[in-house]
Amino acid sequence: MKRALTVDDLVIAGIAVAAGLLAAFLLRMLLRWLGKHADRTRWSGDDLIVDTLRTVVPWAAFLGGAASAGAALPLTKTVQHNVNQTLTVLLIFVVTLATARGIAGVMRTVTQSRPGVAGSATIFVNITRILILAIGFLVVLQTLGISIAPLLTALGVGGLAVALALQDTLANLFAGIHILASKTVQPGDYIRLASGEEGYVEDINWRQTTVRALSNNLIVIPNGELAKTNMTNFMRPEQELTILLQVGVAYDSDLDHVERVTNEVIAEVMTQVEGALPDHEPIIRFHTFGDSRIGFTVILGVGEFSDQYRIKHEFIKRLHRRYRKEGISIPAPTRTVAIQQGTVAIPQQRMPEEADEVTPVRLD
Repeated sequence: MKRALTVDDLVIAGIAVAAGLLAAFLLRMLLRWLGKHADRTRWSGDDLIVDTLRTVVPWAAFLGGAASAGAALPLTKTVQHNVNQTLTVLLIFVVTLATARGIAGVMRTVTQSRPGVAGSATIFVNITRILILAIGFLVVLQTLGISIAPLLTALGVGGLAVALALQDTLANLFAGIHILASKTVQPGDYIRLASGEEGYVEDINWRQTTVRALSNNLIVIPNGELAKTNMTNFMRPEQELTILLQVGVAYDSDLDHVERVTNEVIAEVMTQVEGALPDHEPIIRFHTFGDSRIGFTVILGVGEFSDQYRIKHEFIKRLHRRYRKEGISIPAPTRTVAIQQGTVAIPQQRMPEEADEVTPVRLD
């Protein structure tokens, strides 16, 4: 110590710490008030700013008061340096955590603001958070007087060994980044893989993609496998799509009447069933003289992939009811088998040790 510690020194130091605590409390109350006003606005950026400041500013006020208290005490240069260094490290730590949380919140807001996105793409959020924490750690080392150049060199050499040991993990990581950057798949999309798995993409993280099937089960797919497989995305380039339904009527039906009745049922379904597109022009196309019916295709528009099941359900019920009312027949498939007089070969049941034998039978 430079001189003996007196009561006045302790009083001044106590006043400095109390002032820092009071300032931290008042600033926190002010930021809470600002946060309530930010919640009322449509822009989500002010919420993130206030939330970040709510963490940093009170701590900065308290650490400032502690630094003032340390300066008021008759400390030696070494102790004063250690105190200031400790307070600086704490401030850097708080700022790093608040910045990581704030920028991660920005990334999460951006991913959630995309149309049709149900969840956040945590791969970008986690990578951003890790990078900011790593930068903060390097700044702390530099503040403590530790040279980071040898550390960076060691990390470069060690990183090569780690990369060789974690080839599959890194392949999944970069595959996930490529998938999101190319925008071929985004959270909220409905996809179907060549292997048969299908569902809504819940999340794409650093290792795997989580898909929620219509049965509400989760399917976990490594990002590397997803990047290599053939895939159909039913949400891109737009989530609205068309569905094809096959219908058949009897040969004695009046096709103009069938077309008119079918169009009326389509108009009813498009305006009354949730998920249908009333503005989509329906299409009816006769295409086949079948064995027992004249086949035609009905093309309808739906809002998104899962809506098709509800629309098909209602359309088939209403079309069947209307056809019965109008006397339009939907015949069941029939087969006519003609047997000519002559010899027909009928295979006989054989024993395991016997060869195949055919006994001719004459039909008169």
